[in-house]
Amino acid sequence: MEQREVIRVTRAVSASKRVIRMVRENEGATNHGDGCDARTLATAERELGLVFPPSYRCLLSEFGTWDIAGTEFIGVYKTSALGDVLLGSVGQTLQARREVGLPHDLIVVMVDDVWAYVVLDASREDHAGEYPVCAWNPGLPDRDSMERVGDDFGSFALKECQRAMGL
Repeated sequence: MEQREVIRVTRAVSASKRVIRMVRENEGATNHGDGCDARTLATAERELGLVFPPSYRCLLSEFGTWDIAGTEFIGVYKTSALGDVLLGSVGQTLQARREVGLPHDLIVVMVDDVWAYVVLDASREDHAGEYPVCAWNPGLPDRDSMERVGDDFGSFALKECQRAMGL
């Protein structure tokens, strides 16, 4: 039997749990995967060389990847066609590192027409292990030029889901 990881409940994780409820309560306006097990999450972190913050890990564990009313969170997932290749955040992050110089301590969590890449900035971990959410694009002159779009992933995801649902 697989053992589920215990995630300490913080403001950011509480926001992630509200996202989970919102997705479950609005199945007609959402799509989602079946979630990531501990082994898949550990593999993803090893491939990235970074640890996921608790609020992002909570949503990855539940859904893997999801969208709500057209707002897509790329998460972490596999397909039968590509087998064990991790897609979503892992694939996008590694590709952006190779092709456009994404700094090693950023994790891509969304690809957006307005912000380019929405990333978690692992270089700025807070006391709860959360990373700020920022907009990054290859034209930025330095890290301080990134627009901060959220204090943590859970709160950012909740805000984006509420916006998508018109709440």
